[in-house]
Amino acid sequence: MRDTTLAGAVIGRDTLLKQAALVLGGTMFIALAAQVSIPFFPVPMTLQSLAILIVGLTFGARLGAVTLVAYLAEGAMGLPVFANGASAPALLGPSAGFLYGFVLMAWLAGLSADRGLARGVVSTSIVTLVVSAILYIPGGAWPMAVAEVSGITGKWVGSSMDVVWTYYVAPFLLGDVVKSVIAAMVVTGGWKALQARKG
Repeated sequence: MRDTTLAGAVIGRDTLLKQAALVLGGTMFIALAAQVSIPFFPVPMTLQSLAILIVGLTFGARLGAVTLVAYLAEGAMGLPVFANGASAPALLGPSAGFLYGFVLMAWLAGLSADRGLARGVVSTSIVTLVVSAILYIPGGAWPMAVAEVSGITGKWVGSSMDVVWTYYVAPFLLGDVVKSVIAAMVVTGGWKALQARKG
């Protein structure tokens, strides 16, 4: 059967050891990308979402989501894998909605790869733009309502729609467009390099 993901086509995912290596490598890649950051408040701008899109598109839905769950688990255990070397406290902070939403982001990007929707630069860019936009749903819902319902307190808890737009959405839109296109170019470039090698 033809591989639908780049990781499957390059190294295969037929053994538990290969899958574990991909998950570990994916979490390390995301953790490194998270440290490249512009210190916006309350949510920093990082290369984290770029790395997550690449992981999802490369690994597929299931393994992409597992990689992000492992990444969150590493942070929960105290490893400094989140932006600016943060760990467990970030899972309850203002950017927590984005962190949890990363699992959905990787799964959706991977699902598009699994279904063969993300192979050309244009189609992949459209997919990554849509997936990036969906991330704002959990990212914005967290400070507006979910954190408060969860019993978390802080000045940012119960933020209005205007505040969420101003601090959680608007500053990141242009960057998301650029990162979406870069992710599409990286993954489609990987496919082309693989096809050239096989050809």
